[in-house]
Amino acid sequence: MPEAMAVPRASSAGNKGGAYVDRDKPAQIRFSNISAAKAVADAIRTSLGPKGMDKMLVELSKAQDIEAGDGTTSVVVIAGALLDACCKLLQKGIHPTIISESFQKAVDKGVEVLTGMSRPVELSDRETLLNSATTSLCSKVVSQYSSLLAPMSVDAVMRVIDPATATGVDLQNIKIIKKLGGTIDDCELVDGLVLTQRVASTGVTRVEKAKIGLIQFCLSPPKTDMDNQIVVSDYAQMDRVLREERAYILNLVKQIKKAGCNVLLIQKSILRDALSDLALHFLNKMKIMVMKEIEREDIEFICKTIGTKPIAHIDHFTAEMLGSAELVEEVSLDGSGKLVKITGCSSPGKTVSIVVRGSNKLVIEEAERSIHDALCVIRCLVKKRALIAGGGAPEIELAVRLAEYSRTMGGMEAYCVRAYADALEVIPSTLAENAGLNPISTVTELRNRHAHGDKMAGINVRKGGISNILEELVVQPLLVSISALTLATETVRSILKIDDVVNTR
Repeated sequence: MPEAMAVPRASSAGNKGGAYVDRDKPAQIRFSNISAAKAVADAIRTSLGPKGMDKMLVELSKAQDIEAGDGTTSVVVIAGALLDACCKLLQKGIHPTIISESFQKAVDKGVEVLTGMSRPVELSDRETLLNSATTSLCSKVVSQYSSLLAPMSVDAVMRVIDPATATGVDLQNIKIIKKLGGTIDDCELVDGLVLTQRVASTGVTRVEKAKIGLIQFCLSPPKTDMDNQIVVSDYAQMDRVLREERAYILNLVKQIKKAGCNVLLIQKSILRDALSDLALHFLNKMKIMVMKEIEREDIEFICKTIGTKPIAHIDHFTAEMLGSAELVEEVSLDGSGKLVKITGCSSPGKTVSIVVRGSNKLVIEEAERSIHDALCVIRCLVKKRALIAGGGAPEIELAVRLAEYSRTMGGMEAYCVRAYADALEVIPSTLAENAGLNPISTVTELRNRHAHGDKMAGINVRKGGISNILEELVVQPLLVSISALTLATETVRSILKIDDVVNTR
C-alpha cells in the first residue's frame, strides 16, 4: 500500500540517518479537508429558506434527517461557516485542540440559550402543530399545497400515537403510497389500509363485513423438489393427473371458505405461480375477493393494520388467524388506475396510509419528501414538546449571547467562542440573501434588535423585512435547532482532528 510521502526539503543542518518529518503536513491536510467541506456547504447555501433553490445533501444532513427530519440544509450551512471560522483560527496559529474544546463549550452554552428562548407546546394545540408543519413545507417545491399537506401530516401523526403518553412516533406506522396520475390536490389520508395491487378475480370488487386472510403459501399444484419428467402413455392417466390437481386445489379453497374468509391476500412467490387459474375460478365461485403479489416488506404493516396473522400452511388457516374490516373495495382513480381500500378495521394497530398523487414521478417524489419532513417536524414536537421561532431568530440570538459569553472567558478560548458566535450569523445572512434583501444591513438590524432584548425578531421573507417572527407564525421545533447546532459542531470537531491522509489504491 503506497503512502503519500512528503518530499524532503534541502536542510542546511543535514539530516543524519533520521527520516525527514514534514511539520507542515498536518496543517496542509486540515486546510484541504476544510476547503473540501466548505465547497459542499457553499453549494448548498443557495437552497436555504422558502426562496432557496433545491437541494443537494450529504452525510451530515443524513444524520440531521434521522435525528430531527428537518433542518437538513441549515446543518450543512452552519458546518460550512464553522469550518471557515476554524480556517481563520488555524491560520492565526491557534492549536486545533483549543479550537475544538472552545467550540464544545460554545455549543453547550448555545443549547442552554436555545432552551431558554423556546416555549412549551401541548399536542392538543392543533393550531401550533399546523404552523410548525406549514413552516417546514414553505421551503419545498410543493409549498403552495401546504394548506392541504400540513393538516394531513398532523392528523396522520395524531392518529398513530396516544398524545397523553407518547414520547416518540414510529413513522413506520404511517405508510405513504405513491400513485401516478391526478394532482397533489388529490392526495388523501386513509384511516386503514391502501393496496396498489389489482383485484385478481373480476367477479368481486366490494366486500362488506370482510374477514381477511393473508397467506404465504401457493394456491397452485405442488412441485417436487427435484427436476423430473412424467411420461403419460394414455389419456386416462392424463385425466387422473388433472383430476388430482383439481381435487387438491378445491380442497385448499374449501378450507379457506370454511374458516369464513371472504377477502384473500396472497404473498408474492418466486418459486412458482402463487395463484393458478383453476384456484382463481374456484375462489370466484365462492365469492372470495383475491389480491395477489403482496410484497414481503408490506406484510408487517398489513398485519398491524387489520389485525390478521400471516398463514404459512393451509392447516393453520382458521378463523382466529383472520383480520376483519367494515369495508374492502376497489376504487377507480379517474382513469389513472385503481386502488384497493380497506377501511373500518375492528382492531386497528394505530396505523394510517397517505395516498400521494401527482402528474409525474418527480412531483410525486417531491411531495413524498415534503410530507416526510412535515411528519418529522410533528415527531420532533412529540419527542421534545417545545417550539422556537424560525426566520434566523435563534441563530442571531445565539450569536449575540455567545459573544457576551466570550467576554467572560480569557485567553484563546474567548477568541474561539467569539469566532463561533460570528459564524452562526451565516443563517440569517443566507436567508436575507436568498430573499433578495441586503444581507449586511438586515443582519446588523437583527443584531441590534436582539441586543435590545427582542428575542423573536427574525427575517420575514414574505414581507421582505424584519418582524416578530412568532406573530408571523414562522415556528420550528426546538429539537431541529438543537440537533442542527450539535451535529454541525461535532462534524467540525471531527474534521479538525484529521491531521494526515494515507493514499490507498
